Amino acid sequence: MTTATTGATTTATTTTVTAAATRAAVHAASGHRLGASDPWQEGPADLRLVPPALAAWAAAAVAVGTRGWWTAAGVTACVVGAGLLLASRTAQAVRAARARRAMAAGASGDPASAASAGDGARISRRRRQLNATAIAAMLLCAGAGAASAGLHSADLRRGPLPALADQYAYVTLELTVTVEPRVTRPRIRGDQTVRGSIVLDAEVTRVTAPGGAVTETRTPILVIVPSGESSASKTPWLRLLPSTRLRLAGRLAPPLHADDRFAAVLRPQGDGPPRITGPPTALQRTAGGLRAGLRAATDGLAPDARALLPGLVVGDTSRITPELQGAFEATDLTHLLAVSGSNLTVVLVLLIGPPGTALLAERRGLAPRLGITLRGTALLGGALTLAFVVVCRPEPSVLRAAACGAVTLLAIGTGRRRSLIPALATAVLLLVLYDPWLARSYGFVLSVLATGALLTIGPRWSAALQRRGVPPRLAEALAAAAAAQALCAPVVAVFAARVSLVAIPCNLVAELAVAPATVLGFAALAAAPVAMPVAELLARCAGWPAGWIASVARTGAALPGAETAWPGGWRGGLLLAAATALVVLLARRLPRHPWAAALCALLLLLAVVRPAPLTRMITGWPPPGWTFAMCDVGQGDATVLAAGAGTAVVVDAGPDPALADRCLRALGVTRIPLILLTHFHADHVRGLPGVLRGRAVGAVQTTTFDEPWDQTEFVERTTTAAGVPVIRAGPGERRRVGPLAWQVLWPPSALGRSPGSGPAPGSGSGSGAGSGPVPEGPNDASVTLFVRIEGGPTLLLLGDLEPPAQRGLLRAHPALPPVDVLKVAHHTFVGGHLLEGLRPLEVRPSGAQAQESAGAPGRSPSRCEGNSVRVCGSA
Repeated sequence: MTTATTGATTTATTTTVTAAATRAAVHAASGHRLGASDPWQEGPADLRLVPPALAAWAAAAVAVGTRGWWTAAGVTACVVGAGLLLASRTAQAVRAARARRAMAAGASGDPASAASAGDGARISRRRRQLNATAIAAMLLCAGAGAASAGLHSADLRRGPLPALADQYAYVTLELTVTVEPRVTRPRIRGDQTVRGSIVLDAEVTRVTAPGGAVTETRTPILVIVPSGESSASKTPWLRLLPSTRLRLAGRLAPPLHADDRFAAVLRPQGDGPPRITGPPTALQRTAGGLRAGLRAATDGLAPDARALLPGLVVGDTSRITPELQGAFEATDLTHLLAVSGSNLTVVLVLLIGPPGTALLAERRGLAPRLGITLRGTALLGGALTLAFVVVCRPEPSVLRAAACGAVTLLAIGTGRRRSLIPALATAVLLLVLYDPWLARSYGFVLSVLATGALLTIGPRWSAALQRRGVPPRLAEALAAAAAAQALCAPVVAVFAARVSLVAIPCNLVAELAVAPATVLGFAALAAAPVAMPVAELLARCAGWPAGWIASVARTGAALPGAETAWPGGWRGGLLLAAATALVVLLARRLPRHPWAAALCALLLLLAVVRPAPLTRMITGWPPPGWTFAMCDVGQGDATVLAAGAGTAVVVDAGPDPALADRCLRALGVTRIPLILLTHFHADHVRGLPGVLRGRAVGAVQTTTFDEPWDQTEFVERTTTAAGVPVIRAGPGERRRVGPLAWQVLWPPSALGRSPGSGPAPGSGSGSGAGSGPVPEGPNDASVTLFVRIEGGPTLLLLGDLEPPAQRGLLRAHPALPPVDVLKVAHHTFVGGHLLEGLRPLEVRPSGAQAQESAGAPGRSPSRCEGNSVRVCGSA
């Protein structure tokens, strides 16, 4: 008895000392000289619900793309396995109870030894029972996830729609809109731009087959409406709200992928407005009116703020341009363009106050100042969450954001992170059971990972930074951004095959403006139906922080090393996860070696900024004294002619703004006196925004043949927005910039050459530029340049001239001098007469890689005879 008492006393003393030390640490971490007023000691994280949630998630992801019989077999196996485990546990519990009764009845001798043995056996049995229960729970949740996925997948095979889609049948459908219409981005296909389409998700309720048979059903479908030339044809479709009932006739097609979440694709007949058979519900009309009011209130803002604010508040990205979207992707700020739990969190923090203060007498936020009780605050927070779901549309992404926001709401109310992991696991479990398609959604994975990082890794990293002297607010923000990036970057690499090197600093800087933009944006949303002038004033105030966020994205994306290519797919994701873990391990040791930490920071800064002298020294690009370069833009053209230090003339812009901008940044071009667009095909002009980005441009010169008209309008819109004048190229026109001189040889003009331009190189006295044939298409209207570079090569840039126009060029200029480089289109045959007359050293098809296409002075290779020429690069 004495020994037992002494041991108990020692244990109690040790526990008291440990508790006192823990309380001291809590008070010290508060940052207040008097310590924490309400010290709370967190226990270990409760992870019991995590395995069942992960099991349901994995089962749903597998079953949603599996045939019904396999899903049924999997569900049966899970249920049977769980039943056997629970039955085994029950039997063990019965046997254990009998054994205890027998031991108590026949106990004799030393009672203490019997009690000790009984306690050990009881603990061992209890542990086995808990393990069996946990495994049974995982199996049951996995079965539930698979069953839900199977039921949702069965909707895709229900009714006659799948068979009619396989036959590409013409049908009449009655359907209900389930997701608000959206417009897809235009795509470049060859030298043409494919207009974006209007896409909406719907549920078919009645099918009228070609033979007249009518069938009632409930099958999801995707409706694709070609976007018309005028906005009048698009507006009726874009105004459709969820729950609107339609009657459409058109041709069906099967989905492109077997695991798509719709059974068929419908392309309605004609280009008229949809036939509406039933209006949307009152709730959807109210939500749609609020969203429309926010769009109207932001109409007068600057372009970036006008596009970003509706997306930041309610997830409306219809105004986001491809360039702005690309900037947000390069800086990993795309979570600000979609509805996320952070939007709701900002509003709830404003109402309730900082985390952990909602239950205190000194609670903060607007609620106590307005005299709202704690229970009323909880009800108001729930009402705000419900309103958030309604206004932002109850789509899967919105429900996901609301669930993650509810987890944060729990953190705000209790300040106890221990209860947040079970709450997150519960949210994941319920969402996967409600919509199993989320199990295969990258957005869902990123949301869960980001929320989990903020709840688990972020607080630990924040505490570590504070122990090293970082201010608490900065430590929390830096730890949150770094933790979310560490967990989410491998997933982004899986589908984007890239890694952003500026994500953490850009998120830190942009976060300063997220809260004011969100709060003011929601205020404008609420004020729009009541007082539009007040809403416009609030939107104008919200436009400043929204513009700041867009500027951060554009500035970060403009850095040469903003992002780097990375292997895609799951292998690339696992590789990045391993690299991230290695970086974290090294970062823990760096504070002990300040010089090594400074060196790593310097290397990272140089990798992002990439100063031109350093880049040239390491890569050798661009070569010193380069005179011309052809950018690697895929199909299309982007030729750069050096005209001095940091100055160049650009001929064509290629199809992709990002590729054109990247090429010019690699060449160190910051000033462009002239951009010449040889013709208006998309693979020559669509990259114009990238050429204009961040550079001083004097003018844009174009051909006189304004076709295709949509690309002509695109160039006009782009140059007008940039404030750059547009001029026309005239035959015989001569220009000079620094060491660069050129003359326009083609296309011909009925007006003849410009006055005072002088004769073209090699043209006879009786031949004029206007003597050639009238261009029959954009290719034959390409502006053709004869270029001389002092101390460098001579070039003939043909644009995309076809052989008939090439013969017309030779007739107009029969005595063209030989050239060093002849640039032709990748799709065009070069006539032997042209090669024999010009005798070029090299023929450069468009699309050649820039690294293979830089001319430097001092080269003197032997001239090729006849048609024996060197062809460099190919599209």
